[in-house]
Amino acid sequence: MADSNNSDIGSFLAGFIVGGLVGAAVALVLAPQSGEETRTQLRQQGLELRERGYAAFEDARTRAEETTATVRSRAEELASQAKVRAEEMKATGKSQVEDFRVSGQEKLEQAQSKLQSAVSNIQKKLKSNGESADAESGA
Repeated sequence: MADSNNSDIGSFLAGFIVGGLVGAAVALVLAPQSGEETRTQLRQQGLELRERGYAAFEDARTRAEETTATVRSRAEELASQAKVRAEEMKATGKSQVEDFRVSGQEKLEQAQSKLQSAVSNIQKKLKSNGESADAESGA
């Protein structure tokens, strides 16, 4: 077990030293520029980012305006179609109501005619029965 712990510590120390050497080499290769050069580079990158931001904002605004115009146009079109359909349904409803009214009026007139005919027939029968009753009582 002692050998296992020693080898683990040795591996850790070896990795630590190798990592430190690699880090130092990378730091030398990628050493920063002078302060003035860094500020100039940061300023240029800031200006580029600002220009890209403005361009993206303008693009988004243009798209939003186009989308708004498209949605508004479509909403107006749908409202117009709904109005036309409502007018058509109103006209159809009025026509159907008128048809039902006329049909009902015709049926009412037919029923009145049948009722008058039936009343007339009953009156004739009563009159004929009354005449025959008078004739029998007079005889």
